Amino acid sequence: MAGVRILVGTAKGGFILRGDERREHFTVEGPLFGGWEVFHLAASPVDPERLYASQAGGWFGQIVQRSDDGGRSWNPVDNAFVYDGEVGDHLFYDGTPQPWTFQKVWHLAPSLTDADVVYAGVEDAALFRSDDAGASWGELTGLRQHPSGTQWQPGAGGLCLHTIVQDPTDPGRLTVAISAAGVFVTEDGGASFDPANRGLQSGEIPSEQAEVGHCVHKLAQHPSRPQTLFMQKHWDVMRSDDGGGQWTEISGDLPTDFGFAIDVHAHEPETVYVVPILSDSEHYPPDGALRVYRSRTGGGEWEPLTRGLPQEHCYVNVLRDAMAVDTMDECGVYVGTTGGTVFASRDGGDNWEAVVDHLPRILSVEVQTLP
Repeated sequence: MAGVRILVGTAKGGFILRGDERREHFTVEGPLFGGWEVFHLAASPVDPERLYASQAGGWFGQIVQRSDDGGRSWNPVDNAFVYDGEVGDHLFYDGTPQPWTFQKVWHLAPSLTDADVVYAGVEDAALFRSDDAGASWGELTGLRQHPSGTQWQPGAGGLCLHTIVQDPTDPGRLTVAISAAGVFVTEDGGASFDPANRGLQSGEIPSEQAEVGHCVHKLAQHPSRPQTLFMQKHWDVMRSDDGGGQWTEISGDLPTDFGFAIDVHAHEPETVYVVPILSDSEHYPPDGALRVYRSRTGGGEWEPLTRGLPQEHCYVNVLRDAMAVDTMDECGVYVGTTGGTVFASRDGGDNWEAVVDHLPRILSVEVQTLP
């Protein structure tokens, strides 16, 4: 059936919102895995019925689930995320050595071209790949064993690999982001990685030439321009036009350049969306008004999008994985808040409405455009 499917991960389970082709009516299914933190729900671009879910709980640890029928039934896949080779240490918050330990899967990225390939970004920061739809996993050791790995320290949320960007023109090229190490790029499918942080400046790092240590919150890319990357950083919105070789600040006239989420319009590669919040200690929007900001010029010049969004007494946040776009003829934009509301715009951000209210704290939002 044509339409969209919104995949929502929350602090107490997952939800699937099924919408018609006009995106006016949605059914809500869930909670899936009730009581568990569902960090991410992701769908295969090759097989729309194949979904993955990352769930974690204090008592039972980490589980990855797979559905082959669009989320109507689920089965756990292999969850043996084992660090490969010499484990060693990284740095803790205070700079003391800390052993690498697997804690949870933050982000799942099914392959753009192969229905059985899926990548997983985990905490402590490592990248895993499965070639059999999750039946087994192997670490891509070129990342964690980069010479700078011993100097990585966790951000406030932990030492997490939270973003995996695939180049649609080159299956061997992956760009990943780690909080708080920075951006890393592989050209050989994960055998080796290089830092891609030139131009990033972080107040906590004395040297502006620091190769690693930057707290990157999220990356976004338009498939028609894989060399152009957009970044929401711990302070600063950034842009690179050479695949991460050099970054330039594009915060421009935003009211604040702190935030977590960033995404790009499905049909306009220079139209970018962010959700500014006050600061790294005040995780809510300025003036208690939820505003998505849009730039039609690739950054620098931003306009607030407010119509249909709460403009007073609103103190929610939009987390790094909680913004998504669909690929309908008129691009839809979706944000999920820590207050449990999914807001949707059917016209690229001009007008918004709540698709669902009163969910648990939303951790992630992904959207499928169904054939």
